[in-house]
Amino acid sequence: MKSTLINPITFIVFMYDVAMACLAWFLAYSLRFNFAIPDEFFNSFTLTLPWTILLQSTIFIAFGLYRGVWRFASVADLWRIIIAVGASSITLTAVFFMLKLGVIIPRSVLVLDPILLILMMGGSRFAYRAWKDHKLYGTTLRQGNPVLVLGAGEAAATLVKDLARSSQWQVVGLLDDVRLTGREVFGVKVRGVIADLENIAKRHDIGHVIVAMPAVHHLKRRQAIDLANRLGLEVLTVPAIDDMMSGKVGISQVRKVDVEDLLGRDPVKLDSSSLSHLIANSTVLVTGAGGSIGSELCRQIVKFNPKTLICMDVSKFSLYKLEQEFSAQNLPTHIVYLTCDVKNKTRLTHFLAQYQPSVVFHAAAYKHVPMMENRNVWEALSNNVLGTYVLAQACKAANVAKFVLISTDKAVNPTNVMGASKRLAEMVCQGLQDDLEKGEVGTRFVMVRFGNVLGSSGSVIPKFREQIAQGGPITITHPEITRYFMSIPEAAQLVMQAGLMGQGGEIFVLDMGEPVKIAALAADMIRLSGLQPDEIEIQYVGLRPGEKLYEELLADDEHTMPTPHEKLRIAKARKPASAWVEQLLGWIEHSHSANETLIKTQLVAWVEEYSPHLPANPELASSIVTEQPTIH
Repeated sequence: MKSTLINPITFIVFMYDVAMACLAWFLAYSLRFNFAIPDEFFNSFTLTLPWTILLQSTIFIAFGLYRGVWRFASVADLWRIIIAVGASSITLTAVFFMLKLGVIIPRSVLVLDPILLILMMGGSRFAYRAWKDHKLYGTTLRQGNPVLVLGAGEAAATLVKDLARSSQWQVVGLLDDVRLTGREVFGVKVRGVIADLENIAKRHDIGHVIVAMPAVHHLKRRQAIDLANRLGLEVLTVPAIDDMMSGKVGISQVRKVDVEDLLGRDPVKLDSSSLSHLIANSTVLVTGAGGSIGSELCRQIVKFNPKTLICMDVSKFSLYKLEQEFSAQNLPTHIVYLTCDVKNKTRLTHFLAQYQPSVVFHAAAYKHVPMMENRNVWEALSNNVLGTYVLAQACKAANVAKFVLISTDKAVNPTNVMGASKRLAEMVCQGLQDDLEKGEVGTRFVMVRFGNVLGSSGSVIPKFREQIAQGGPITITHPEITRYFMSIPEAAQLVMQAGLMGQGGEIFVLDMGEPVKIAALAADMIRLSGLQPDEIEIQYVGLRPGEKLYEELLADDEHTMPTPHEKLRIAKARKPASAWVEQLLGWIEHSHSANETLIKTQLVAWVEEYSPHLPANPELASSIVTEQPTIH
């Protein structure tokens, strides 16, 4: 405590309390005698005052009254003052009784003194905080933009409390459930329901609204956002629950509504205890750790405190960005950053033996559909199929317990090389899976399929943002094209959940919700940018090579089975034999120098549901393989 009092501000506060102790002792005598203290009792006051100051100041220090900050005075501080003053009052009475100073101290003084002292010490602290919170002189002197908060739950209440200290915003009211209308939240009135937004906004000249309903169903949030947009109001929202819980941001850090908020989905319910059992104190490897999905997997994994997290990527710069992010968080997990190509068998074997991971999440892949469709066909097959095989075999040799392959909805009835390569990667893992029915124990291979993730590198949303910023036009391949979307954290969490549930050989399909029309998505993004749809041109440029109008999550001959998790199902797909896998790898290796059109043509023999878009070339007919590989 001595070191605390060395602080000049703390010392001033201490001296203020000493002065209040003097004043309270004097006022207690004055009130007892109606401000006309007789001489004999004034002598009593002067004789006992030094003892009172010494004892009370000592007890105030002992009870830690100077650890708090007046700026953030709270009920806890008031309670500490009450206890300290009460203890000092009892001590004073006992000391004066034992010392027998030969003076008479009226009993009413011993009662009035602690009451006055609590009012002075506690009141001054709360008055200072009220002044700092712009409350002392009432709301009429408040500065800032008038704003309505949509929602009156816990998040809205915390927001109102935080914005009370802001000079940027003046919360005029809240809108929520009819049952709360007329009530107040931290002094701010609930003025009606969200449907009343138009009338209330006009009545109070409101230009901004803040949507503070992070925990409600995303459709309800979207309705509120759409209503505010139609009224021409600038719409802001609070950060996501995950970001607030992780401490990345505070609730008062409001931001503009983004398209991710309109496409938002319900939070994922994770089996946290089982995931903790799978990951905690173990070693986990993530390939493609610098990518959108890989990096988010790493963020989710470290929450479960693994002993070691190995972040592997072929891109040094991607790993560097991830390393900078994690190094700023002082995580207890030991994190290893490795640059490595998944086809480098020697290096894989070396560090798998060194670190001995129990779980591997394989997110590394070439995923850009048009780029893989032309001039990079063999590289797509080599990286996505051969790379998966080399890594899977190395994991199997190292006795890795689980291998989770990140697949894609484009692997279903593929019309492009990327999708076909990911379907082959699935089949490679299926072919490597030991026969669990015979009790063979080895690496358990689990595959997870999902669609597009919001904001991932190369996705349509960042591209639309850039085109809007440049004034347009927005380019869309087809007016009817649709896609499934989910957030990156949701995808990563469900991948982990599927990895936990998988027993070996399953293909998990994530619940992607309803498909989204890309044209409607573009219109939403234009509106959220503060523009009207006619201010940004939309051009339809035609489907790109290998692109579908819509994506599928199941092939024609597949069906699904439910799982205990509502957002995960298991696709029952045909399983190839290990001999088939060896034939496939041989074909890929010997196709290195082949014509890309020929590779695509022959690829049909390996992925029967693949429908390539080929140029008319009768000369290729004689080159097509005549003997189909057999899948047992």
